[in-house]
Amino acid sequence: MSTVISVQDLSVSYDRKRVLSNVFLEIERGHRYGILGPNGSGKSTLLKAMLGLIDDYSGQVLISGQSIERVRRQVVYVPQRSEIDFTFPATVKDVVLMGRYPHKKVFQRLNAEDRRIANEAMEELDILELQDRQIGELSGGQQQRTFLARALAQRADILMLDEPFVGVDIPTEEKIIAVLRSLSESGKTLLVVHHDLQAVPEYFDHVILLNQRLIAAGPTEEIFKPENLRQAFGGQLALLQQAGLMGH
Repeated sequence: MSTVISVQDLSVSYDRKRVLSNVFLEIERGHRYGILGPNGSGKSTLLKAMLGLIDDYSGQVLISGQSIERVRRQVVYVPQRSEIDFTFPATVKDVVLMGRYPHKKVFQRLNAEDRRIANEAMEELDILELQDRQIGELSGGQQQRTFLARALAQRADILMLDEPFVGVDIPTEEKIIAVLRSLSESGKTLLVVHHDLQAVPEYFDHVILLNQRLIAAGPTEEIFKPENLRQAFGGQLALLQQAGLMGH
């Protein structure tokens, strides 16, 4: 068992309101983790705390045994699309090339190798022919592919994605999950905030169930069970029953 992220007693508050309480987690290398829980359960907060994007927290997060500041190049984050400014004047190619900057010194220019890596990433996500388009002109699915291509271009070991399937078409969802599968098969670690429970057994080999505290975490077949879902989703049981996940 190779632990790549260790979360020890993590608690997070926003405006003095507790969002996550006393979370302990060991994330193992080479798995696809689905982070699940109702709205407001702390899923995005957990990712942001791991990324060092939150100030008001207690506890410790170590990535490969070190603080995020020391290993930032190894970690890539794809935020929710609603958090991205699509009016910013950038082409698809500009965005994907941003994935190469963590490997550069200050003022060091991108070179032919960086462009080759970016082209490969665009090709893998079928957006090479869109490379000169402004990101604001793209469909939701094309935008999501662009930001995933940027993540691939960074060649990081750990990828954190916040709701990557929201607002995308079915071909994009299928393309994204195929890319995520091949990344985990090559030893990369993926943490994905996700809300469509029906797809969970197919998409993720591990799950993390949250509701402001850790309900359960581990292999999907052990953890993704009615009693744990009941604890995590509480009042939203009717939704789970409609999804055929709870029996009746």
